[in-house]
Amino acid sequence: MGLVKWESSINGPSLYLLFRAVVFFHLSPHSLFVQQPSLFSPIQSPFQRAMASHIVGYPRMGPKRELKFALESFWDGKSSAEDLQKVAAELRTSIWKQMADAGIKHIPSNTFSYYDQVLDTTAMLGAVPERYGWHGGEIGFDTYFSMARGNSSVPAMEMTKWFDTNYHFIVPELGPNVNFSYASHKAVNEFKEAKALSNQSRLDNLLGIETVPVIVGPVSYLLLSKPAKGVEKSFSLLSLIDKILPIYKEVVTELKEAGATWIQFDEPTLVLDLDSHHLQAFTHAYSELESTVSGLKVLIETYFSDVPAEAYKTLTSLKGVAGFGFDLVRGTKTLDLVNAGFPSGKYLFAGVVDGRNIWANDLVVSLNTLKSLEDKVGKGNIVVSTSCSLLHTAVDLANETKLDKEIKSWLAFAAQKVKEVNALAKALSGERDEAFFFSNAAAHSSRKFSPRVTNENVQKAAASLKGSDHRRATNVSARLAAQQQKLGLPVLPTTTIGSFPQTMDLRRVRREFKAKKISEDDYVKSIKEEINKVVKLQEELDIDVLVHGEPERNDMVEYFGEQLSGFAFTVNGWVQSYGSRCVKPPIIYGDVSRPKAMTVFWSSMAQSMTKRPMKGMLTGPVTILNWSFVRNDQPRSETCYQIALAIKDEVEDLERAGITVIQIDEAALREGLPLRKSEQASYLEWAVHSFRITNCSVEDTTQIHTHMCYSNFNDIIHSIINMDADVITIENSRSDEKLLSVFREGVKYGAGIGPGVYDIHSPRIPSTEEIADRINKMLAVLETDILWVNPDCGLKTRKYTEVNPALSNMVAAAKLLRTQLASAK
Repeated sequence: MGLVKWESSINGPSLYLLFRAVVFFHLSPHSLFVQQPSLFSPIQSPFQRAMASHIVGYPRMGPKRELKFALESFWDGKSSAEDLQKVAAELRTSIWKQMADAGIKHIPSNTFSYYDQVLDTTAMLGAVPERYGWHGGEIGFDTYFSMARGNSSVPAMEMTKWFDTNYHFIVPELGPNVNFSYASHKAVNEFKEAKALSNQSRLDNLLGIETVPVIVGPVSYLLLSKPAKGVEKSFSLLSLIDKILPIYKEVVTELKEAGATWIQFDEPTLVLDLDSHHLQAFTHAYSELESTVSGLKVLIETYFSDVPAEAYKTLTSLKGVAGFGFDLVRGTKTLDLVNAGFPSGKYLFAGVVDGRNIWANDLVVSLNTLKSLEDKVGKGNIVVSTSCSLLHTAVDLANETKLDKEIKSWLAFAAQKVKEVNALAKALSGERDEAFFFSNAAAHSSRKFSPRVTNENVQKAAASLKGSDHRRATNVSARLAAQQQKLGLPVLPTTTIGSFPQTMDLRRVRREFKAKKISEDDYVKSIKEEINKVVKLQEELDIDVLVHGEPERNDMVEYFGEQLSGFAFTVNGWVQSYGSRCVKPPIIYGDVSRPKAMTVFWSSMAQSMTKRPMKGMLTGPVTILNWSFVRNDQPRSETCYQIALAIKDEVEDLERAGITVIQIDEAALREGLPLRKSEQASYLEWAVHSFRITNCSVEDTTQIHTHMCYSNFNDIIHSIINMDADVITIENSRSDEKLLSVFREGVKYGAGIGPGVYDIHSPRIPSTEEIADRINKMLAVLETDILWVNPDCGLKTRKYTEVNPALSNMVAAAKLLRTQLASAK
């Protein structure tokens, strides 16, 4: 076949692959036809260098959530501490061995946690709040889990989002009188554990693994903390740096004695907008540590965004530091700083493999980036790494036996990302795995040209949104008056956030229906019985606005994604959210639309069971976006607008079905906020606009609720107001009611608002008096006629033995306050 004739017969994907091959092999187009190179044998370069690879961190839960089940069994008293420790040790060993087998040079340890790595650091420093009754010594499970979850007598510590992820960390509570002490030797113990693996049976084929211990850095630890209760809010947390550094020195000394050669300090706050005072704390801290870390190589790891220029200057000038880790996926501007200057003789840990998403790495592009960096940094000084910990992605694609084969070829979970890091490191050292690279290029070609990705009608509909702000025609005060006339609610109306406890029987019914072991009629009958039980319970408790309890739903995002086009789903793609709580994010691979109604059947059924208002429950477009693995081939805003249009269709169908109260949850609005202030306005504009699109066409008498949980909302309160919802319910109790401070500072909020009156993530049951006290604090800064009474969040993870008395006390507190308010008049 002639060359011209051959070329004319090539389709789009083949041309794309051909082009990638030309770029990759550095061949002329004609040489491809003259002589076929051997694609599947490694190229041995005469200039091979030592391969350097690194993983920032790895998922802890296990490929099938083994740690989750072990934790919950222990918490329920069904298994012992030894049982839990055995599962944990097996998981750690498996992870270390997996990385060693893959050829990773710098394998992390101490990234495993029974709950949270920041809580682990709090334990290491002995910074236990007094209320937990700890009196020194090595911190055990009782104290550790009481801090994380609370207990029957004291509440848990605050939990909030880890930067802009869906992971939650336990916020340290500090003050001038905290007596820090070395109270948890976990970092040293786990390093020794990995190194001692060679002492096991030879049948294990383990030769001992030297790891890089990972510790939350001292400055980031303090910057992520908060003043304890009773401590002035103006207290400088950084003033404690010289009190915690001695403990860090003890840990480093023990690690050196144990044989560590590298240590990784995670200092992610370096990507934030820090002032000179904050940056000086880094200089001071690492100057103080310099003599202690002598003989060790220290890596300072950053992630989630660009490092600002001043922070980069401070970071790369730190004493006693051998390497610097950067996120080069979300922090591409950092490349300019590196190219403009990088300290001679230092190591650059180049985070080119995305730790936040599940798409296969573009190996050719990453390798070109690494080679370009090598020219600036020096040969042998580049270490190929992940952009951040792989904690934020699913564990292993090998467990996805039901996933569509084409879509599966486009993906890489944590286990596959480890292999990508190794492949890039090998290629950079001169030992390229041609088969691996060729397969990667084929997958990218398949995705680029797949017809299942694009829906022209959806793209046109999203494009037509420009030019309108999609606000409802009537202002919120007039709408609330119309809604009150229709709904007739009492002062301080009570409601819950949406979900009720998901029992083992309920999960079994859903599982059996999905496996086609029971008929659709039997499934509907079971779910209807559960809804009826939840409705009757709420009526007995005398709750004013009801929910159907969401028994048909597995997850607030996955449930909707399963019914929208452009989504794919996994069986074991679990990601830790907090503690033992895992979520299974959908994968948005293409344009999004709603083929048919998603919730109308169940909401209508629930409304028919009661004369009280029944909320229609939806998840908002921003939360669906932020809690999914999102396609990376178009702007996130475009995908969000597509989801908003789908939810808008559902809202209108619910209204037509007679549902007068519709809740559109935006639990993750704050989570998606860019870390740098210069980028926040743009995000908030399209995110808030997306929410307004969903409900812009409803009648004034239809009450639109939204819900947000577990984050710091004070800095975006004006954007929350701009959402123009009729009622917002929002987490408040676990964060020591800091939400209320924004209203004390004079922000006027005219819509309905329900700051949570108790923490649902703790098994503790609050008393009527405690809840009434919280409501009184709210009434001090909010008008009586806009205040709602509700828990912090949904009740899915709780037991009915906890939910029933807690809700009973909540309703009793609301009635007590109503009586007091009526008497005052």
